[in-house]
Amino acid sequence: MRSAKRLLALGLTLGAGAGAIAAVAVAPATAGSTATTPTIKLMSTSSGKLLSVGGFVLYRFSHDGSGSKNTCVKIQGCAKAWPALTTVNKPHTGPGVNRALLGTTKLPSGKKQVTYAGHPLYRYAFETKGSTAYVGVFASGGYWYGVKASGAAVK
Repeated sequence: MRSAKRLLALGLTLGAGAGAIAAVAVAPATAGSTATTPTIKLMSTSSGKLLSVGGFVLYRFSHDGSGSKNTCVKIQGCAKAWPALTTVNKPHTGPGVNRALLGTTKLPSGKKQVTYAGHPLYRYAFETKGSTAYVGVFASGGYWYGVKASGAAVK
């Protein structure tokens, strides 16, 4: 299963021709991440309890390193497939989510992206609700990890 996910990610990363571009262009409207004030919750998954919003897993990008800056916006096609979780106000938290670990970083567009334990948070635009199929996938030059309540990456 992991190798199938890696092949899928490789196809997305390499841009499998016009099909990949068309897939990005038809991302479902529900995949957006621009809630005015999202509520970050813990969701029980096959990978353990992970941060989520609206029933969708939240991710951190290994390419971001230890800083709180979004590097995905500088990689062609990355922000369409992995939209930043943005907010107008400080996000709400559900049980088990440490509010003290929440923060924001400013995107080039001026919007505020939600961070957790210093790492920018993202969604995957083509994910289905409750899925963890993209945890540990390599795409856009880095790995996409789920996030535990402690802020640790789930690979």
